[in-house]
Amino acid sequence: MKLSAQLVSDCRAQFPALERMHGKHPAIYLDGPAGTQVPRAVMDAICDYLSHCNANHGGLFATSQESDRLLDEVHQAVADFLGVSDPGEICFGANMTSLTFALSRALAQTWQAGDEIVVTRLEHDANFSPWVLAARDAGVEVRYVQINPADCTLDLADFREKINDKTRLVAVGCASNASGTVNPVGTICGWAREVGALSFLDAVHFAPHQRIDIPAWGCDFLACSAYKFFGPHVGILWGRRDLLEEHQPYKLRPAPDDLPGRWMTGTQNHECLAGTMAAIDYLADLGKKIQGDADITRSDALDAAFHEIRQYETGLCRLLLEELLAIPGITVHGITDSGRMTERFPTVSFTHEKHTAQQLARGLGEAGIFVWDGNYYALPLTEAIGVEPEGMVRVGLVHYNTEEEVNRFLESLQNLVD
Repeated sequence: MKLSAQLVSDCRAQFPALERMHGKHPAIYLDGPAGTQVPRAVMDAICDYLSHCNANHGGLFATSQESDRLLDEVHQAVADFLGVSDPGEICFGANMTSLTFALSRALAQTWQAGDEIVVTRLEHDANFSPWVLAARDAGVEVRYVQINPADCTLDLADFREKINDKTRLVAVGCASNASGTVNPVGTICGWAREVGALSFLDAVHFAPHQRIDIPAWGCDFLACSAYKFFGPHVGILWGRRDLLEEHQPYKLRPAPDDLPGRWMTGTQNHECLAGTMAAIDYLADLGKKIQGDADITRSDALDAAFHEIRQYETGLCRLLLEELLAIPGITVHGITDSGRMTERFPTVSFTHEKHTAQQLARGLGEAGIFVWDGNYYALPLTEAIGVEPEGMVRVGLVHYNTEEEVNRFLESLQNLVD
């Protein structure tokens, strides 16, 4: 089964936020790249945890033991989501940024003068500044991969040239949260392995749109955020078991030395971890409906869900780009060629020759259409393409968005620029 209009309608019915009205019209949520809305199942899971087994870790009593069993299930659910087999390699934290800062500080202990790390200009700053600051403190050189400004893609020739025998770490995003560009991370991780360097992937923007496949990519570390794939505010870090055991995290003395507790500082947000599993199971349930088989494994169901999500969102993105480019004065900063849709996600950022991004975002917001303006923390990119300080307008589509919503956005934007 395809992700049909009826199935999308069924999905939308599970998201209470989508019932919000703005005047006489439903609000339109095109703000997904900054955080998606959540299905009722996520809210119910959070409430159920707090109602029935709210307890700290490791107690010798019923609610703590029930809580620990549930948290073990969450680790397995996230392992399934990331395509790995070892739930002990899954670590949680406040957000991706905090986890990346913690990892960068630990890895930097192994760097020495003469070493180099590689970062790119296409990053969210959470996959840029933590590494740059760690390199500064360790006295190692940072090499910056440039972009192709015309379509906001990585300059892959420059990337390959920047990696050498001195490289200790390569950090790159799976997809840009500003331009929607999807990067060839499997190839890039292969380049890192050739010289004995570690690779770190930022999958925050990738996670709601396409199946994460750590084994195929061959990375060493990966981070993402549950609130970008229909869950609550929880950060997720995966690392190879040998590396997580080998490197020394900054941790409290009584904290566990074994995985996964070794890398999780303080008491975790247990109720939102329960919500994270519910978000993954929402996607898996969608896959089971698509397959027409309620008994397939969670991993197989996620495969099915993301295959159809990708196809559906690509259709919406193609419509959005075709009509957006027809509006005089609009410049889209990213891939616009309809034949290259596999190289991008339905996250589209643009500027107008007469109206600032803030003016357009405010006007759209007044019409009940929620979009972002500015740089969305993708500062390395907005600096590189010269759109600071105003930034761009960003429209982000996910599978609960519809063709009708895209058309209403385009009509409202046309009215604004007219």
